[in-house]
Amino acid sequence: AAPARPAAGTGPSAGQCSAGELCLWERAEYGGSRSVHELSGTDIESCVALPAGASAGSLANRTGRPVTTYQSAECGETGEFDTYPGGGTWVPRSPYRVRAFKIWEN
Repeated sequence: AAPARPAAGTGPSAGQCSAGELCLWERAEYGGSRSVHELSGTDIESCVALPAGASAGSLANRTGRPVTTYQSAECGETGEFDTYPGGGTWVPRSPYRVRAFKIWEN
């Protein structure tokens, strides 16, 4: 059975991930270190791997564009992956460790 989709809505605090950003936290429930990615510094539709050994347990997509997260650091579709709509999707517990992502045009 497919995992339940997280509901789009407000996150822990709008200040923790600003509009136009993709924020990834090391641990579930927005814990641990946070990495922030913006469209201006990210190639659209390209695989962006997290630094070697890093992974994320929660995320917020406030880019306004769909984002696919991947269990594989190479954005391989043989592992787990999910696409989250843009504009304000908060995922307090990813169903897998996120190691890479793609931001889509639309």
